Amino acid sequence: MSALGLTGVLGGCGAGGDSSDVTLTLVAADYGTGEADSSEKYWADLVERYETDHPGVRIDVSVYSWNDVDRKVKEMVDAGDPPDMAQIGAYADYAAEGRLYRAGDLLSIPVQADFLSQLSAAGEVNSVQYGMPFAASTRVLFYNKDLFAEAGLTPPKTWDELAANAEALAARGVTYPYALPLGPEEAQAETMQWLLSGDGGYTDLAGTYGIDSTENVETFSWLRDELVGKGLTGPVAPGKLDRAKAFEAFAAGDVGMLNGHPSLMEMAEKKGVEFGMVPTPGADGASPATLGVADWMMAFKENGHRDQVGDFLDFVYSEENVLDFSREYDLLPVTGSASRTMAASERDKDLKPFLDQLPTSELYPVGNTSWAAVNAAVKKQIGKAVAPGGSPAGVLGTLQATATRAESAE
Repeated sequence: MSALGLTGVLGGCGAGGDSSDVTLTLVAADYGTGEADSSEKYWADLVERYETDHPGVRIDVSVYSWNDVDRKVKEMVDAGDPPDMAQIGAYADYAAEGRLYRAGDLLSIPVQADFLSQLSAAGEVNSVQYGMPFAASTRVLFYNKDLFAEAGLTPPKTWDELAANAEALAARGVTYPYALPLGPEEAQAETMQWLLSGDGGYTDLAGTYGIDSTENVETFSWLRDELVGKGLTGPVAPGKLDRAKAFEAFAAGDVGMLNGHPSLMEMAEKKGVEFGMVPTPGADGASPATLGVADWMMAFKENGHRDQVGDFLDFVYSEENVLDFSREYDLLPVTGSASRTMAASERDKDLKPFLDQLPTSELYPVGNTSWAAVNAAVKKQIGKAVAPGGSPAGVLGTLQATATRAESAE
């Protein structure tokens, strides 16, 4: 995909022209689906309001697609010309290289304290916060209400109930009784959701990788034997099914159940699919935790401007602006103040199932610079664990070895 915003720089409404003025550069990701809801519009409005009250500061924002934005920032950093701020998918490598301001050196105390605690913790490297959460989401189990009603089913609370429902849907000819996207697009998300529901995860409580733990091997053995092996995951092998294709199939009415995030609501509604949402089933009841995902804001030290960057970010993280962004893109607020407002608001009731999951959500180990290598390996290999004749213990053991090597290289 082509980059968005290469020539369309935002800002300038309140900037003066003398040499005392400061220009701050921000590279941001696009959360929209097209020109009509591009993030360029969100930033243009926010920047205009900020510059009106800060005539000595100009904010230049360049917005790129998610396919391009992380690469673009890396190219700028490698060229010795990093932006003042970047709103992208990962921060740990830049923090480990000493390139980023600490959040506490930028934000006012009330603003930094307003971040949800688990998101703040996920933004830390060696117990110091560098990554500032910008957007968050969680996962719930979506199910097709019409398909369930036709089969006389109720939403599952356990793995066994999910498998029984999938068998009933398969008997009625549903294309994907349960859609299991372990393809390279976002396999790390579906994987972690299942690991958590089996009381496991990528890391243990101390933050040490335990990918081949007994719990994780049992989870993927169950998936291989009880869902994939019984033909309950559809015509596309899980290792080749991407999340976007699974979402499209659900919106087309071809999926009985799948794990989804808030954007699936709008996709399904546009296609007229009646759906329900329930907490992710676990081995013996509701999953003890769900997957939380966050995107990150960071500020580079190279150009200085600490005070101006901090003041602008205080504005970015005001309750009004956090709510505006979250509502525009069906995402969850990253601050306590905006979360409380959303939880009490009738207009945000559709997001409440996801918001309810946020306090018990667990995030990827993004504070580890090793996560990039582990993430890439999961996307490439995890589908093999549930393939016919596949070895969950073998695949997870290989991934653990990858994680150990990546940790040793830090």
